[in-house]
Amino acid sequence: MMKCATDNHTCVETRHDETMAIYFTSGTSGSPKMTAHTHSSYGLGLSVNGRFWLDLTPSDVMWNTSDTGWAKSAWSSVFSPWIQGACVFAHRLPQFEPTSILQTLSKFPITVFCSVPTVYRMLVQNAMTSLKHCVSAGEPMSPEVIEQWRSRTGLEIYEGYGQTETVLICGHFKGMKIKPGSMGKPSPAFDVKILDANGNVLPPGQEGDIGFQVVPMRPVGLFTHYVDNPTKTASTLRGSVYIHGDRGYMDEDGYFWFVGRSDDVILSSGYRIGPFEVESALAEHPAVAESAAVSSPDPIRGEVVKAFIVLNPNYKSHDQEH
Repeated sequence: MMKCATDNHTCVETRHDETMAIYFTSGTSGSPKMTAHTHSSYGLGLSVNGRFWLDLTPSDVMWNTSDTGWAKSAWSSVFSPWIQGACVFAHRLPQFEPTSILQTLSKFPITVFCSVPTVYRMLVQNAMTSLKHCVSAGEPMSPEVIEQWRSRTGLEIYEGYGQTETVLICGHFKGMKIKPGSMGKPSPAFDVKILDANGNVLPPGQEGDIGFQVVPMRPVGLFTHYVDNPTKTASTLRGSVYIHGDRGYMDEDGYFWFVGRSDDVILSSGYRIGPFEVESALAEHPAVAESAAVSSPDPIRGEVVKAFIVLNPNYKSHDQEH
């Protein structure tokens, strides 16, 4: 490509606060929204990702399995490794297939691997000797998978948390103690808090809305607005705080824990139940490969938890009428 490139290319001069990219996001439900990011949002905001979370150096080969339609692809397949001078590994993978991923990890000198928890659950039976650093995002990782991965590969999985509207907000960074199932601690670029409905900061252990300060200094990695949707843009702010739409809590050590989307928490007999908590408990059973916990209407309790389960290959279903 370099040999065929013209010599008369001229770069366009842009301001740091001009819109660079627009990504679509809808959260758990609702119509897609156009999320606008500036040049500095990804150019500067993702430097934290590359340096502290991905732990990339110019000698690393980075493989991120996110599809190019996701903002996570821009995070970990383009800007973060480029900023750190690392090599970006690309692989055309029409669909997820564990054998292909294992063969690729064995054949090429990939040192840093980023993928969603589902992939790690599929690969947990195998060790990849060339890897030195593993990260995961997109959904919470169950402690069971983290422990199995550590025991079989000798490597930790460093979880991270962010949104299409932001860059990395929380994460387990190199040198930190890993708390399996936690989102880790706030990125150096964000002042993350747990808030009540009035915007007051909640003490450790209490569940609330995840948010961070945008006044007086707006974090550089935060999106500017939803295109052509000022009402939705305004709804993300609660006073001087940006509200993620996710709920969680902070423990006594300053680690943040994900509970669920604000519109995805199951209310049963007055109890607030996060689907991830149920799915994590199910994952500890040897027969369970995958699970999804959802709400089901109940005339007495309002809602009850219903779980859909995919069994591991060594187990068979025994359906019975109840």
